[in-house]
Amino acid sequence: MSTPSMDAAVYVISVAAELTGLHPQTLRTYERIGLITPDRTVGGGRRYSHRDIELLREIADLTAHGIGLEGVRRILELEHRVDALSQRNAELVAELERAAAALRQLLSAAPPSKLPALREPPPVTGQSLVVWRRGN
Repeated sequence: MSTPSMDAAVYVISVAAELTGLHPQTLRTYERIGLITPDRTVGGGRRYSHRDIELLREIADLTAHGIGLEGVRRILELEHRVDALSQRNAELVAELERAAAALRQLLSAAPPSKLPALREPPPVTGQSLVVWRRGN
């Protein structure tokens, strides 16, 4: 028997309430105000995933520390934005690494260039700084 995925909606509202220590009506309220969106069965019953349970626990922890529901909503929104930006940053770093590798491969296969921007920089020694300026 395999364990369901984090996103598999398997818990009915009574089980989700028990797992989170919240009242079922609280879960309905959180859904109504948009803090959580459980899946629905064909008959309209709510089904919560393990990820939903973790989110509900986070909401319960924040409210237990005195944060209002609008504050919770904002915190969750900011966490979501941080996660999305972190993922995008990782994608851009990977893309940059691929481009740098491709450029290194092209430069190693090409004859030496007389263009300063395409030459390998000399090894850094001392504390010198070179500033390139375009002519006006």
